[in-house]
Amino acid sequence: MTRMTPSEAFVETLASNNVTEIFGIMGSAFMDAMDIFAPAGIRFIPVVHEQGSAHMADGYSRVSGRHGVCIGQNGPGVSNSVTGIAAAYWAHSPVVIVTPEAGTMGMGLGGFQEANQLPMFQEFTQYQGHVNNPNRMAEFTGRCFDRAMSEMGPVQLNIPRDYFYGDINVDIPQPMHLDRGPGGDDSLKTAADMLAEARFPVIISGGGVVMADAVEDCRALAERLGCPVVNSYLHNDSFPASHPQWCGPLGYQGSKAAMQLISQADVVVALGSRLGPFGTLPQYGMDYWPKDCRIIQIDADRKMLGLVKKISVGICGDAGAAARALTARLADRTLVCDADRDGRAGKIKDVKAAWESELEQWTHEKDSFSLDMVAEQKAEKGNYLHPRQVLRELEKAIPEDAMVSTDIGNINSVANSYLRFERPRSFFAAMSWGNCGYAFPTIIGAKVAAPDRPAISYAGDGAWGMSMMETLTCVRHNIPVTAVVFHNRQWGAEKKNQVDFYNRRFVAAELENESWAEIGKSMGAEGVCIDRLEDVGAALKKAVDRQMNEGKTTILEIMCTRELGDPFRKDALSKPVRYLKKYKDYV
Repeated sequence: MTRMTPSEAFVETLASNNVTEIFGIMGSAFMDAMDIFAPAGIRFIPVVHEQGSAHMADGYSRVSGRHGVCIGQNGPGVSNSVTGIAAAYWAHSPVVIVTPEAGTMGMGLGGFQEANQLPMFQEFTQYQGHVNNPNRMAEFTGRCFDRAMSEMGPVQLNIPRDYFYGDINVDIPQPMHLDRGPGGDDSLKTAADMLAEARFPVIISGGGVVMADAVEDCRALAERLGCPVVNSYLHNDSFPASHPQWCGPLGYQGSKAAMQLISQADVVVALGSRLGPFGTLPQYGMDYWPKDCRIIQIDADRKMLGLVKKISVGICGDAGAAARALTARLADRTLVCDADRDGRAGKIKDVKAAWESELEQWTHEKDSFSLDMVAEQKAEKGNYLHPRQVLRELEKAIPEDAMVSTDIGNINSVANSYLRFERPRSFFAAMSWGNCGYAFPTIIGAKVAAPDRPAISYAGDGAWGMSMMETLTCVRHNIPVTAVVFHNRQWGAEKKNQVDFYNRRFVAAELENESWAEIGKSMGAEGVCIDRLEDVGAALKKAVDRQMNEGKTTILEIMCTRELGDPFRKDALSKPVRYLKKYKDYV
């Protein structure tokens, strides 16, 4: 036991958990601890808005596999972080949000910046630690860091601001590392038997594969089976795109090849995937989910097993360990699917080639609204580019080791068809939370965790407007990234719903704005406006070179047409019905 202050106990416990960066905005509630971050080897990175700090901690965590940490002033600083923590929750990121609270002697009196901070986060955290006595500062801090890893998600550490002060005797806890196994022997045996009998198995490689650093284990299992491998929704980095068995992502704006192949499966291995409902919805007019297949679901969280889809076998275990165990059990067995390995490989190759050919020719959207918008913008001053052509050029120019984050929105969603990766921990999206303003701060956090890798974010006008002020964070603190902004002057995803369901009555859908490149320049970044297709790839390569060799942040503003891809929420809308006379025209 060592004599120290609670602030010292807090900081020493952070250090014992290898915390080297914290994102946030300074505040008096935790200033005593913040004062000693630097001598403890902790870099405090001030942000522009606390939501950004939570997204940065998320991106940091998803790249590094370590804790991401954020902190803010009690009350409004803490409440500003809720959306970012919710995104981290759906990404299963071990983020620790420290929420200093109003002092214990003032709680309940309606004092300055007072709030009950635990209920704010209870839906989006795996554990909430509340320091109820200064003597327990190190205990609760250590437990929160342990729980973030063991429960695979954000945790909250709530500390009354007066509990940072005093004198206490402390034993700093050492981090607890949880070793996850492959799952139960009986379930593994049943799964292996099922795979041995499968004629056309398919593997869904999910986010759990990335989190477990298990891409090579997934590859070994896939090669033993000779089966197609599809990425789960928004986990395009969960299997190398150059592998002949890779078929692309399922879900919204995903790969037709992946959907066509999984539709033929008699056994599906959901490896590290919760099989989320939005990631398996019909797409491109295809209700592709196989109706009679047997599902082997492998997830480290037992609560996910069988939650969305009816499964035949549930394995609660680490994705990598389970994949290795199944590969070993199948190594010396004769599999039914072995008889047609060559035929299956040929089918995979042909279906993928057909999809690539379709993508190559799919240069613009062909529905009547998009054609009208292209014609309208041709009459306007300036040149506007087709989003799909832009996305294809960006895809070709992205470095192999790059990290890419995408925001919510129409063009960003279409990008799902074009983003391919060779290594894990490379692709970040807001997952099922789907919040705007996610991509840019997240890629900043990723860059802090991996400064040697190119960092690129995608956002449209709306999402960029919510997050662009974090450009100042990049400039102020020398965190160079490249931000691609699709300038099409609209809330595209929701506008498509107004096209399909509301007879083109565009309420609040238009976004007129000044040049994002010029605004970026005014904040100290480089700004480039692109309105020629042949300049897209070269501009991205130059921006990445500037990022990696000169430490410069660049805003690439790409002038895009107002054409729109497939509707975002067709599953949740229907044609309007109006009964009142004054609304009869609104159908």
